[in-house]
Amino acid sequence: MKIAVTRLAGKEKDDDALFASYGHTVKIVRPLTAEIDSHAVQRFVLDANDGNFDAVFFTSAYAAEHIAPLLDKKISKTCRVIGIGPKTTEVLHSYGIKAEMLTSYYSRDFAAYLGDWAEGKRIGIPRADVPNKELINSIEDVGAFAYEYRVYHLAPSGMPLSLDGCDAVLFTSSKSFSDAVLPDLSGIIPMAIGDITADAMKKAGVVPEVVGDGSLKGTLDLIQKKYL
Repeated sequence: MKIAVTRLAGKEKDDDALFASYGHTVKIVRPLTAEIDSHAVQRFVLDANDGNFDAVFFTSAYAAEHIAPLLDKKISKTCRVIGIGPKTTEVLHSYGIKAEMLTSYYSRDFAAYLGDWAEGKRIGIPRADVPNKELINSIEDVGAFAYEYRVYHLAPSGMPLSLDGCDAVLFTSSKSFSDAVLPDLSGIIPMAIGDITADAMKKAGVVPEVVGDGSLKGTLDLIQKKYL
């Protein structure tokens, strides 16, 4: 299949090879644009390198790509560094940062992943300028302290998704769906990377035929099982 995938600029690295390994081709579409807040990045990096956190949680590969090169490579000796999924964790590793990977790929499970260890701990979270009360509340509920840094802003690109020649479109976040300018999806298979994205799609009357596990590779595994 030819699958359109919603991506921020710079996040599509290795997508061609990954999709080809499953026998598919990929077309990158951009319903959102991202803008780094350099001041917020600087504040986070200074605080992280000064040892102000017991753990740092990267909720996206985009944030990791812009922040990891600025971090002290010894940070993982005094601070737990955790990536939300395989892509994010891979980015951290590529810059010499030892990092754990959240097993479920959903930020809502972060506090449960930390378990009893989290009580009294300071958690630094560099992320998008998008509310995530569920994540912050879950951290506070286990007695930890959440320090959120809105290091990049997301905005609709305003450009209609170009799906010409595509058999399917895979939405990689709820915002990439809700802010997209959608063409007629007749004859195109709608897909969601995970259940949060799927819920947003269903509320808008678009029922995804594939709902992944929150990761791109896991979603491709499910596509393979369903269609090949």
